Amino acid sequence: MIGNFIGVLFDGVAYGALLFLISVGLSVTMGMMNFINLAHGAFAMVGGYVCVTLLSKLGLPFLATLPLAFVAAAVVGLVLERTLYRQLYKATHLDQVLFSIGLTFMAVAGATFLFGPTQQPVHLPDWLRGQVHVLGLDLGAYRLFLIAVVILITFGLYLLIERTRFGAQIRASVDNQTAAEGLGINVSRVFSLTFALGSGLAGLGGGLGIDVLGLDPSFPVKYMVYFLLVVAVGGAGSIKGPLIAAVILGVFDVAGKYYVPEVGAFVIYTLMVVLLILFPFGLVRRKA
Repeated sequence: MIGNFIGVLFDGVAYGALLFLISVGLSVTMGMMNFINLAHGAFAMVGGYVCVTLLSKLGLPFLATLPLAFVAAAVVGLVLERTLYRQLYKATHLDQVLFSIGLTFMAVAGATFLFGPTQQPVHLPDWLRGQVHVLGLDLGAYRLFLIAVVILITFGLYLLIERTRFGAQIRASVDNQTAAEGLGINVSRVFSLTFALGSGLAGLGGGLGIDVLGLDPSFPVKYMVYFLLVVAVGGAGSIKGPLIAAVILGVFDVAGKYYVPEVGAFVIYTLMVVLLILFPFGLVRRKA
């Protein structure tokens, strides 16, 4: 029983880490840029399909496809931000929601046309398959790899946002665009690079998540609610909040589906309601 509990806890943490990696870009755009982008899952889908294509068509190693998935999603995000998204920065939230929902449906249709409606397979290297024996427990090698990657990326993001000049420019541009421009900050460029960073992280998460979440054209719609839950519960605009929320939601979601499969899908929503009642502004609020 203890072994099963630890296994469920481990799988939940790995699942939550993956949700965080994809959702953290949405936290940046919603909390810092004040833009509700419900098409965020589409950028994760782009990264996933880039990985699958490079693996199956070009035969590249799995690890080599991950940086390319990040770059591809970041470039798509940068182009769309320059051409479409920036036109709606000052629009109402309803307009932003309608626009991004429409973009999501277009992405679903495009992926169905190009790749078909079926699930896409991913071929992991041998060293990422099977189990790893740790302290008397057999843990999934790939899930250990996911957790390690997310720890490194989280640390890097913290340094970028809190300890670099670019991070200071992001915070200044969000808090007061006029004052930031008066100080010589190119707010337009900062927003573009920030949006590209968030999109690239989503693409990286999409590539890493193929083996865990699956990949088909319905991906952006299927997991849209999960990404929003992580940001809403954790607190938009921060890194720490979504990380804590993603781990909590991931553990409870996996545990609910394992221990009470007949109602497992509702556990995460019940937890969300409880957490939002206790923390209406999120677990961690963004500092001004």
